[in-house]
Amino acid sequence: AAPPTSAFADLPPGRCFSATMRTLVSTAALTTAAVGRSTIPSAGALKPWGASERDEWRTSRKVVRSYREEVLTKLEPLAERWEVEKYGALSQDPERFPLYSVRSRRWEASRPSVLITGGVHGYETSGVQGALLFLQSAAAAYSESFNLLVVPCVSPWGYETIQRWNAQAVDPNRSFNPRGEVVAGRSFNPEAATEESAALLSHLEALGGRDGRFLCHIDLHETTDTDESEFRPAKAARDGVAFEPGTIPDGFYLVADVTSPRLPTQARALPLYPSPGPFPDPFAKVTNPRLEWHAAIVDAVRRRAHARAEVRAAPRHTSSREQVVTHQ
Repeated sequence: AAPPTSAFADLPPGRCFSATMRTLVSTAALTTAAVGRSTIPSAGALKPWGASERDEWRTSRKVVRSYREEVLTKLEPLAERWEVEKYGALSQDPERFPLYSVRSRRWEASRPSVLITGGVHGYETSGVQGALLFLQSAAAAYSESFNLLVVPCVSPWGYETIQRWNAQAVDPNRSFNPRGEVVAGRSFNPEAATEESAALLSHLEALGGRDGRFLCHIDLHETTDTDESEFRPAKAARDGVAFEPGTIPDGFYLVADVTSPRLPTQARALPLYPSPGPFPDPFAKVTNPRLEWHAAIVDAVRRRAHARAEVRAAPRHTSSREQVVTHQ
């Protein structure tokens, strides 16, 4: 049944869960605070950062908002209905940066499980606040049919300083390797495990996520106004490569993986973190970017936002394994 809110009144049966995620994107309209372009350390022409440059970068970051006031205080009232669990803390300041998840109190192996994460990139405000809004509003209705696990803010230091990276100048979203290793040729997880990713992977394993199955993982992201002016120049300096200006898509968009495996006819759920390798056998050699699915989601957003949908080639800074589905 649809949640008791008028936002879902026009939906056909069976479409409510995906619509909730769509509404999170369109209604959690908390834009990331503008951050002026800061000084970017340099180790010399085309030379990667060492420890001193990373330290210089970290100490030059400023605290802009409070993780405790904007996130942790919103978790406290949820404990009346949900299991609110501390699954770790960042070693740089464990008291200031505890890591929390919220899950269904009635967790049953017979029901499909859904993982929702926000704030993997701390500067992407709408994912954090959207996950909290979902918990405060529509999540209870879906917990009757799904096991829900929500991690609102994976990277709290990045949230406070409005940074994509963690305090070690590493992108947590590129570090979710099942055993912390960097796998040659795996373009989507090129960094070794971070505290943020290792803590979450351990938490999922404790809940049976490594051997169990999740029907779906919804990772909430947004495009910020500093991706091109702040993050990409800093990444080029960190990695010791020349910065080439690119184009950030304007508006809501999805990124399709052209190397993603196609599910078999029975469409069974796959392990959340299959191993060994990036894809489970026997699907590793079959590709299906599912552009039709992405286009359908974008079209749903277009109808709600009264915008125009289009499918186009990826901008220069995306890899060849990606295509962007967007509306402007």
